[in-house]
Amino acid sequence: GRLYIIPTPIGNLKDITLRALEILSMVDIVACEDTRRTRVLLQHYEIKKPLVSYHSYSRLKKVDALIGWLGEGKNIALVSDAGTPGISDPGGGLVSRAVSENIEVEVIPGPCALTAALAVSGRPSDRFVFEGFLPVKTGPRRRRLEEISGLNKTLVLYESCHRLLKLLADISEVFGPDREIVIARELTKIHQEVIHLSVRKAAEYFGAKKVKGEIVVII
Repeated sequence: GRLYIIPTPIGNLKDITLRALEILSMVDIVACEDTRRTRVLLQHYEIKKPLVSYHSYSRLKKVDALIGWLGEGKNIALVSDAGTPGISDPGGGLVSRAVSENIEVEVIPGPCALTAALAVSGRPSDRFVFEGFLPVKTGPRRRRLEEISGLNKTLVLYESCHRLLKLLADISEVFGPDREIVIARELTKIHQEVIHLSVRKAAEYFGAKKVKGEIVVII
């Protein structure tokens, strides 16, 4: 069988390619992060397929089963809740195993919050460093920021809405409160925001409102 890496919309359900829909209609199994999220997408496009949950808590048990099905000749689509599987995402483990077992892996290009935010930011993208989610605890997070602060490259981070203010406090400590940053929130959704502010102003802006959604921070 063949493993297909299928990016899914990061917000707007229309942001899925014709080829992705074609392959989702053709495969035997869809391995997904959250069956509820994937079911909404598939039902929207009238696609019915067996769904297998594959996320950070179950992946060690599920990899063997998925690799076994691929070995039996079944075609499997790997999707995440949003964006491209394997990019700051538990799906990378299944892809690595498939590659090591000489199983054919095919990728369908598509949505990714990293590239979408970088493209709309107006910041240099010829040289950038993607750090994904930094450590949850303040000490390790600040140390990691200090490690990458000397790089002469655009820095791209992911953060949850719950930890954004803590991250901004650490960025202020390491880079200074006047450093200009870009924060992209809820990309492609109705309440999309792409704001260009100093770290200080960003902390004031987001401190005065209830922050929701997925966030990309560009330094």
